[in-house]
Amino acid sequence: MSDLAPLLQRFFTDKLDRHLNASPHTKAAYADTFRLLLTYAQQATGIAPSALTLADLDADLIGGFLQHLETERGNSAATRNARRAALRSFFTYASYRAPDAIATISQVLTIPAKRTKTTLVSFLTAAEAEALIAAPDTRTWLGRRDRLLLHLGIQTGLRVSELINLRVGDLQLGPHSQLECVGKGRKQRVIPLQKNTVKLLNAWLAELPPAREGPLFPTHAGTPLTRAAVGKLVTRHAATAAERCPSLTDKNVTPHTLRHTCAMSLLHAGIDTASIALWLGHANIQTTQIYLHADLELKRRTLERVPALDERPPARYKASDALIAFLKNR
Repeated sequence: MSDLAPLLQRFFTDKLDRHLNASPHTKAAYADTFRLLLTYAQQATGIAPSALTLADLDADLIGGFLQHLETERGNSAATRNARRAALRSFFTYASYRAPDAIATISQVLTIPAKRTKTTLVSFLTAAEAEALIAAPDTRTWLGRRDRLLLHLGIQTGLRVSELINLRVGDLQLGPHSQLECVGKGRKQRVIPLQKNTVKLLNAWLAELPPAREGPLFPTHAGTPLTRAAVGKLVTRHAATAAERCPSLTDKNVTPHTLRHTCAMSLLHAGIDTASIALWLGHANIQTTQIYLHADLELKRRTLERVPALDERPPARYKASDALIAFLKNR
């Protein structure tokens, strides 16, 4: 076995598990990155993954792999950068444990991130949100489940991973109704619920088995929904809602659109960005600034305060000649 295989295994067990206590999502993403890399390296060099060495993974091969992600696999620059970040984490770890390969490692670490295009966030207007929530057929069990999921996603701004991980016991319904969730970065937060949301939740809980650990949004088999399943149901109901609200036709509605819609509704209600960041569970308030850039109404209100280019400013008062003469003689 080469020096790469045991080092890569220790990277997962030692750094990610023992030192960082990385989440399952992070470890799965890193494992997927190295699976793709080793497959590419085998095709490029003809060497089996278990026989590859650190010296084989030089800057040329890593650069070719990152380019392969974009040109052959059709990944975006953002995805390319995420794969690069995983590789940098490993090569930084290897730099302290494989000094003989430090020259190769240093060259890999100098590969820069690719600049990406910043796009405005996509969100739903109030009319579009209402049409989407009304799209599921509530005469069926699945329709009632989907309506609640869409409604809760827009009211709370939960990420799709947070929605599908909700348990019945995470709800506290009463005079001060709220839900608890553990989100990105293992941050726990509590979100208050509106009265209409509580009404839907009470009706839905009456249809579920009385088990606190049971999923709030189960399948017919009783298992939690997956991210892919939520993506499909959002797409399906968005297509139905577009028949009632044509403006939805031009929008790519995804589960994350529900989160953006919640943030924009808070912003339009006059909530400051610091409070919105706390509501959404953002680690950095700068992340919340993207909603200011996407808020066209805020820009319109700003424009209304600025005189048009072809408008002349109000004429300034000019004293009469007699008054000027009086002042000159003082």
